[in-house]
Amino acid sequence: AIFFQKMVDPTLAEMGKNLNEAMKMLEDNQRKVEEENEKKYARKDIPGPLQGSGQDMVSILQLVQNLMHGEEEEETSQSYRLQNVGEQGHMALLGHSLAAYISVLDRDRLRKLTTRILSDTTLWLCRLFRYENGSAYYHEDDREGLLKICRLVIHSRYEDYTLEGFNVLYTKQPVIYISSAARTGLGQALCNQLGLPLSCMCRVPCNTMFGSQHQMDVALLDRLIKDDVEFGKLPLLLVANAGTPGAGHTDKLGRLKELCEQHNMWLHVEGVNLATLALGYVSSSVLAATKCDSMTLTLGSWLGLPAVPAVTLYRHEDPSLSLAAGLTSSRPVEKLRALPLWLSLQYLGHDGIVERIKHASQLSQRLLENLKNLDFIKTSVEDELSSPVVVFKFFQEYSNRDQTSHAAQASTIQHPITSNERHIYDTFNQWLGEQLAQLVPASGVDVVELEDEGTCVRFSPLMTSAVLGTEIQDIDQLVDCLKMKIPVLTSTLQLREEFEQEVRRTVGLLYIEDLGWPGLGVVRYNYHSDGKNDDKQEKELEKINTELLKKLNELESDLTFSLGPEFGGQKNCVYIGMVTEDLDVSELVETIAATGREIEENSRLLENMTEVVRKGIQEAQLQLQKANEERLLEEGLLRQIPVVGSVLNWFSPFQASPKGRTFNLTAGSLESTESMYVSKAQGTGSTPPPTPTSSLAKPRLPGQKAFKRSLRSSDGFSETSSISHCDDLDKLDQRAPNPSPGQEQGPLEMERAEEQKEVAQAKTDTEDIHSDKSPPDCSKAEEQASQR
Repeated sequence: AIFFQKMVDPTLAEMGKNLNEAMKMLEDNQRKVEEENEKKYARKDIPGPLQGSGQDMVSILQLVQNLMHGEEEEETSQSYRLQNVGEQGHMALLGHSLAAYISVLDRDRLRKLTTRILSDTTLWLCRLFRYENGSAYYHEDDREGLLKICRLVIHSRYEDYTLEGFNVLYTKQPVIYISSAARTGLGQALCNQLGLPLSCMCRVPCNTMFGSQHQMDVALLDRLIKDDVEFGKLPLLLVANAGTPGAGHTDKLGRLKELCEQHNMWLHVEGVNLATLALGYVSSSVLAATKCDSMTLTLGSWLGLPAVPAVTLYRHEDPSLSLAAGLTSSRPVEKLRALPLWLSLQYLGHDGIVERIKHASQLSQRLLENLKNLDFIKTSVEDELSSPVVVFKFFQEYSNRDQTSHAAQASTIQHPITSNERHIYDTFNQWLGEQLAQLVPASGVDVVELEDEGTCVRFSPLMTSAVLGTEIQDIDQLVDCLKMKIPVLTSTLQLREEFEQEVRRTVGLLYIEDLGWPGLGVVRYNYHSDGKNDDKQEKELEKINTELLKKLNELESDLTFSLGPEFGGQKNCVYIGMVTEDLDVSELVETIAATGREIEENSRLLENMTEVVRKGIQEAQLQLQKANEERLLEEGLLRQIPVVGSVLNWFSPFQASPKGRTFNLTAGSLESTESMYVSKAQGTGSTPPPTPTSSLAKPRLPGQKAFKRSLRSSDGFSETSSISHCDDLDKLDQRAPNPSPGQEQGPLEMERAEEQKEVAQAKTDTEDIHSDKSPPDCSKAEEQASQR
């Protein structure tokens, strides 16, 4: 506040004050309970009419805050990321406000101010990134700079392009060369904006035999250029990478520059590794970018600056062609694009800029050093000493391969594996990347698809660390999470084959091969239909597998059972997630099959019972109708007449016993209710048999969850693991001492105590009954004892 009071221009002071208040209000995520309750019933997303009286600034900013954080309570804290806008971010945001204010100045002041801002920013960037005698073009879209460069080269190589236009291009077709590792859709976007056919774009393959698999093949590029020249085409421009979008590798810029000079071509370089030009030590491959004709810098992500433009530095001597291509403008307002960057660079200073880029490089080196000490983790980096991008993946040799050599595990990600194995590894690494990003959101790791390596996890701190505020402890936490996930991945990968074999050997289960599922596998319980149509069979199958999934989730286990992915998964299946090494696969498969059979039997019993009940009701209706006719014959016709029947019944009452029908569900037959009335009158009846219960799970040790093996030795999985487990339980029963009154009893001891108590009670009842002299009571006591 004191700073704004000392400012001479009151408008600038008010602008800075309002900006601080607005940012403070927007960044305040603490809202009152009353506001939250009101917002639950307010429909803010529906547009409303414009108020005639207008609103004050506080109300408008409050509306913006609600729109920014309105859905925050519905999102998880892991997936919700908000850029850390610090003081340098406020300077960048202030630049946009100042640009609007400066644009209303008179023309002379405006021209003088914009020239100073543009020249200062260009000079600072050229010195910072070692690009001598360069000009700068500031643009919002990072592809727009390359588009303007292409137009500049077209104007330079085709002298009559301004007058004749596309007719000049028709006589000699231009060719633009880009790497196959470039950004997706870059070539098509350039052709669309330039009005060129896709045949003008030539994709250069990367190395296949020597060098990095992500670097452009220089020898093949030379041959492609010579072939185009022979066909009467004009090689125009080459787009190289100093840090490919996927793996972060740098092309051989020195050789590419020599090749471009040989064929009179323009060399443009882009990539995240260009940020390291500001450091004291720069690798020779990246340092060669300073000799290129143009380069694009994305300072916003490198330095964590919001809403700052990207910059394309270029060298060209003809200002008229630069003006024709749109790289320069005579309008002073367009020069104000550099104002947010001009303010932010001054706020950070040279040391602050270098420190941020250096910090990002240190983070990548810290992660790379830790990954070298982890088994089953393969890295793909260009330079282990100074690689700002780290790409890694999980990989484990199968059991039929040689795993004795640790050097093979430390090599790069190049292995001759089958297509199914690669698909499985891609699925597992996709799951690994998502888990790491969810557990450590500040790390900024993401999943990337590479042509040769497949699915990998990428860590590019130059693009994320300044925005997310990544620190060294975040990298250590990332490594710790990775160490916890590796045993789960290895165990699941090893047990997948055993699970498949167990399911295929089990009657009633069907193994579903889904290579895109990150887990133990997919299983379906087959419903044995008896001549039912397809629709009814599909419904029964869905019902049984849904109930099976519900029963499995009710068990006390560490496994996750689900219906699979929301899109692209198989129907009517049970998906089993990641597992640990102590999983008893045979018990798991046996439990799934037994549970499925029990559900199917209950379903069949219900169907049969429904059919029997329906037939029984029809038979009962016929019998009751017949009994009614017999009653009419016994009573006579006169008793059915309303008045005469009442008088006759008064003089000569007719005694008829009530006859009903009862349906026996056990026998499935109709019976008369006379025996029921007699039994109820005598007060006798047989005790219903106890409901049989079946245990699907094997006996377990106290505290042991379902599907867990007893890891008593370091041996692998044995076929007699379940047998030895039962023997251990028997030995435990024999060795268990009698607990003292102050000790707690386990579930096995409590069950034995209850059985002994019931036997003693049965003996007592038998003795009491034997003391009676009545023989019928003795038989009754023996029946009760047998039931117990």
